[in-house]
Amino acid sequence: MNKETILRKLTSRKFWLALVSFVTLVAAAFGMEEETTAQLGAIIMAGATVIAYIFGEGMVDAEKNE
Repeated sequence: MNKETILRKLTSRKFWLALVSFVTLVAAAFGMEEETTAQLGAIIMAGATVIAYIFGEGMVDAEKNE
């Protein structure tokens, strides 16, 4: 897996939704309260937004410099 493939996956909404789904389902299975599980999912999606923005802007900047 090369750097470009990893960056593309980290900026994928499908990847982040799958990750949030997995984490929240595991949290629910271990008996976490619904409110805590929802907060956990929201925190992951907020982080995903920042990560996708940073990598996306980095890819745009890299193309400008070529």
